[in-house]
Amino acid sequence: MHIRILFFLCCLLISANARAALLLPAPPVKDTAGTDSVPKNFLKKITVGGVFQARYTVSLNDNVDVNGLHYRPSDSVDVVRNSFSLKRARLQLKADVSDRLTAAVLVNLADFASDPKGKVLENAYISYKWNDAIHFTIGQFRPSFGLEDLYPVDIVKSMDFSNQYYAFGNNGWQSFQLGISMFGEFNKTGNIPIKYAVSAVNGNNRNQVQDNDNGKLVTGRLELGKASVIAVGLNGGWGNVHNKGVYATGIDVSTVIPIAPKLDLELQSEYKRGTNHVLYYGLPDSLRKYPIDQYVMGGIYILPNLRYNIRYKKLTSIEFSMRYEYFNENEKHDGIGRNTYIPMISFAFLKDYGGRIQLGMQIDDYQKDIAGTKIHNSNLMILQVQCRL
Repeated sequence: MHIRILFFLCCLLISANARAALLLPAPPVKDTAGTDSVPKNFLKKITVGGVFQARYTVSLNDNVDVNGLHYRPSDSVDVVRNSFSLKRARLQLKADVSDRLTAAVLVNLADFASDPKGKVLENAYISYKWNDAIHFTIGQFRPSFGLEDLYPVDIVKSMDFSNQYYAFGNNGWQSFQLGISMFGEFNKTGNIPIKYAVSAVNGNNRNQVQDNDNGKLVTGRLELGKASVIAVGLNGGWGNVHNKGVYATGIDVSTVIPIAPKLDLELQSEYKRGTNHVLYYGLPDSLRKYPIDQYVMGGIYILPNLRYNIRYKKLTSIEFSMRYEYFNENEKHDGIGRNTYIPMISFAFLKDYGGRIQLGMQIDDYQKDIAGTKIHNSNLMILQVQCRL
């Protein structure tokens, strides 16, 4: 009984205070420039972004579909040689919790078009900035292990990332991985800025509940110079996968050469080599003829991009590029080398590729064709339209 009376009195007191608050005038707004303002290290800012890429693809080979898969003439299949597709539908939410702390989430809704298991969620991390020289990131992110890790795919100077990027990403060195990273920059305003990044990741790709073994992949990157002039990057990585040692190395160069007041030549080139442990563990035990360090993948690409800054109304630039790449997923033992040529013309609208129309070809030339597989010569024509938020 006493408890009920006490509870009733508390309710009356709260109700009276609420009515009084409604009748009283609002307190004056304090000067945000004074001592009562919110501390600068607790500012909150939320930004939303994203990119949408839609494609129309045509195969110029009779028995090759739009995914580069070859069909034998005896296969009673209607080969799909042209198709519309949604390449990416990304949404990103980024929150600056303070001037030092940032959280970000990036999802690709286009992954729902196929089996979404292990897909959809791309970035999900927390980043802390101590100063320009020391940053920390933990969660799911892209560890820095080459040029293509430094920018999103929607500003790449070609139709897509390189074959080596996807192969090294599949092996846990690049693309979206779970782990922790430390990175920063020295001599920022000097003639030769220095950037570095060190990461430790599970190495079993994105959206995994946990690591699939006790080993981790550790990567490091050192970049010297300015990308707007010339920059050189050195990459190295080592680790253990199911108690077996693996490694990866690489070097990249990027430069911009002014040709005329509105004309620039951008050059990017990258070489990588490393253990293909995904290939090794994907083989049946009876076919593993060599130790894991004998399964080596490697390749090189060069990407020149001629950019004319037209700046006519909404049209900002016209670009011509021609990427050549050689890649071999098993270069020591019966690997089939792949030469890829991607000529492209691109029309960019608005700022930072806010709108973009790309027309290009993907020409794959294998050293040896295997019928009924993707290891077969093909010629794909691609029209891609892009919108960035």
